[in-house]
Amino acid sequence: MRRRSLKKPISRVDIVIVGGGPSGLTLAARLGAAGFSTICLERQAPAAIRKNKSADRRTTALSFASIRILETCALWPRLQKDACPILDIHVADGHSPFHLDFHHQEVGVEPFGWIVENDIFHRALRKQVQGLKTVTCMTGAMQGIEADDDEARVVLEDGRILPASLIVGADGRHSAVRKAAGIPAYGWAYGQTSIVCTIAHRKSHDHVAVEHFLPGGPLATLPMTKQRSSIVWTERTDAAKALIKMTDEKFTAALQEKVEPWLGTIRLLGSRHAFPLSLQHAQRYTSKRVALVGDAAHGIHPIAGQGFNLGMGDIGVLTEEVTRAARLGLDPGGASVLRAFERRRKFANGNIPLVEAGRRFGLGIVQKMPPLRRFFMREAMGNRKSAKPPKSMPRANP
Repeated sequence: MRRRSLKKPISRVDIVIVGGGPSGLTLAARLGAAGFSTICLERQAPAAIRKNKSADRRTTALSFASIRILETCALWPRLQKDACPILDIHVADGHSPFHLDFHHQEVGVEPFGWIVENDIFHRALRKQVQGLKTVTCMTGAMQGIEADDDEARVVLEDGRILPASLIVGADGRHSAVRKAAGIPAYGWAYGQTSIVCTIAHRKSHDHVAVEHFLPGGPLATLPMTKQRSSIVWTERTDAAKALIKMTDEKFTAALQEKVEPWLGTIRLLGSRHAFPLSLQHAQRYTSKRVALVGDAAHGIHPIAGQGFNLGMGDIGVLTEEVTRAARLGLDPGGASVLRAFERRRKFANGNIPLVEAGRRFGLGIVQKMPPLRRFFMREAMGNRKSAKPPKSMPRANP
């Protein structure tokens, strides 16, 4: 790259975050609240994103641990009034008579988590970040990154240079930061597609989230405000394509058969969207003065809605490590900071998702063993420090 073709660098900041989605904005809010000078780089301006993208009918399940992270940067008060608490979780496996029920009162008074609509979440994040003097939101396409012993630099296609102590890739599964840093990723397609939509229903959901394992994949109903639920219906891809092609009336009738026992008569609200499912995991979460968070580091199957919460864990730990370094007068992008971050998050993100683990142990076994059930409930809340497995953990079925 010929340096003479580049524009004058922008003033150096502590951290440049590449990616203006929920992960990137949450990290910007957390770092900005902690006093770090931060640039959050988006490829497109928010107005262009809204114009080019249909309404996002998806929701995000925020665990109790994720709520605590949002509270530290004053984000949660902006969201709570539009979020719906999950008080109980019901897991069923096909037509098996065994089931698994988690009741939040068994482990405390707090909900397992909250469901918030993506559009509302993103608007609240943006408003919060824009109110921080320590954070600058910029628009531009990344051309590459450079890093040496003294600093890292994001080079934009228009020639601008963004120097910082640390670059964070929060730019999703197809992360340009991960590729530019030379970090390999492995993964595979599940051969499944999730259909996401919102429904209104006659019966109250009573703040219960339901995960029903069916032959083609899990069907999740997640409680929302105003007598609504978010549906995540996972099927084999060929079957999912057929469901997407159905008229609204036929699709509603097919879904009605699945949810009738607990939601009663349903009505489809808005459109349906299909999302092919795959797993992807970066071989490393860090490179020289580079860290990856969220889907840039790991993308998993949406069982139990833990994907975003794993990313929130990345955000919490990365903020802790750079803050600790700053207090000691150390470089927030230094190798020791990145080693500590990767060590802590690689282990946590490698755990089996909650619901699938409970299913493998056997729903009937878990249901009848209070210590084991409480362990899984604490995991659902993201409270890993207090979620020590019982001494007599049963062996998973082969």
